[in-house]
Amino acid sequence: MDIGIDAVVRPVAESAQVTPVILSGGSGTRLWPLSRAQYPKQLLPLASDRSLLQDTVRRNSAEGALARPVIVCNDDHRFLIAEQLEQVSTQPQCILLEPIGRNTAPAIAAAALWLTERDPHALMLVQPSDHAIGDSDAFYRAIEAGRAAAIAGHLVTFGITPTHPETEYGYIRAGLGWAGAGAGAGQARHVDGFVEKPDRDKAQRFIHSGQFYWNSGIFLFPAAALLEELEKCHPAMLDACRKAVSAGKQDLGFLRLDPAAFADAPALSIDRALMEQTDRAVMVPVDMAWTDLGTWRALRDHAVPDAAGNVVQGDVLLDGVRNSYVRSEDKLVAVVGVDNAIVVSTDDAVLVCHADQAASVAGVVDRLRQGNRAERTRHTTTYRPWGYYRSVDSGDRFQVKRLMVKPGAKLSLQMHYHRAEHWVVVRGTALVQRGEETRLISENESIYIPAGTIHRVENPGKLPLHLIEVQSGAYLGEDDIVRFSDTYGRS
Repeated sequence: MDIGIDAVVRPVAESAQVTPVILSGGSGTRLWPLSRAQYPKQLLPLASDRSLLQDTVRRNSAEGALARPVIVCNDDHRFLIAEQLEQVSTQPQCILLEPIGRNTAPAIAAAALWLTERDPHALMLVQPSDHAIGDSDAFYRAIEAGRAAAIAGHLVTFGITPTHPETEYGYIRAGLGWAGAGAGAGQARHVDGFVEKPDRDKAQRFIHSGQFYWNSGIFLFPAAALLEELEKCHPAMLDACRKAVSAGKQDLGFLRLDPAAFADAPALSIDRALMEQTDRAVMVPVDMAWTDLGTWRALRDHAVPDAAGNVVQGDVLLDGVRNSYVRSEDKLVAVVGVDNAIVVSTDDAVLVCHADQAASVAGVVDRLRQGNRAERTRHTTTYRPWGYYRSVDSGDRFQVKRLMVKPGAKLSLQMHYHRAEHWVVVRGTALVQRGEETRLISENESIYIPAGTIHRVENPGKLPLHLIEVQSGAYLGEDDIVRFSDTYGRS
């Protein structure tokens, strides 16, 4: 592939603005037991005191030339993501909700369709929400270099200058010649091919050749050009996404893609669906201290270790331990006499593995799926748009939970057929509707909700409301909820 940048059709206007398109639909199975389907890694504070999504959004907000972001995410995570964006003072242009995961190509296509309806010349900076970038200035310089190539009509990917023979990353083979001319555009090189995760010997040869770069999964596309190329390579996918966007429904600030149409889109990555087939792909090399935080070993290597090479978090005691990552979310964890280990403890699961096998954790999650184990999808803490609840204890015909209701928030007006509930206010004040009665319940007071009684709890105060909920009855499943009205549009 050796075409000049001037040979590419339909350049974009010089004034075109770059819109970050942030993909947040993954489940992060290799970071189990911390990352789970209902609360995946991009929503967790793994690299800083903010979540990976928040770090990504802030990085894209710091550069004034970038437009407000478009977020593409799983429908189940919509309220969590909206809350996390609000916490970092970010108002996205749109949050597109995927009704089902179809990999990155349909997600990016849907975002491109939404953008081109508003700006035919839009440039979209596509990036995952779970990467760490240590050198933001290098990131911004790479965007500017890629912008020159994208304006000329190219589909730009960013190749990371490799520092070691990594077997967990894909690679891009860069062409020998430079593409285009002039400031910025001269940094873009033709893409000669993509290589899936190699073994160590092949990765070592890649490093020695000087022609290979890590595939960052970050792209800069003229949205219209992306859609043109998808029309050539995967017209059925583009047609499905077009229908999903046009039939999408606005819901509380979200755009729900049409479920039936989106399900018809082939589940393909953007690399497989487009970048490996198009003749318009170029790559901008960049060295920006980039890490794909996809495994526990990657998290260990990203953090600053102690003198023994260990990275620890939480209540941890080590004796004779080296080069290990040990994390406790609640209880004391003591580790003795191991090297190159991963130990992660949550309140309902413990992972112990050799660091070199960290990528194999996904296999554990698959076995949990086969066994229909709740630990695959749920934490003991479950987040809702009104706050969260945490399972404390359960047994035959009873269950105890701790609830936190955010200021001004309320649960749905609901009823249970099979269980009664007893609420004790631990902190704050609860406004409780029980049948036709409405009353305030203060700290150290309680109220009983018989089975079959319509009820609702609301936090009328300015501080979080904490309750202990004791359920009793023949069936205590979460599906025993009949909702009569709900502030958050849940059925």
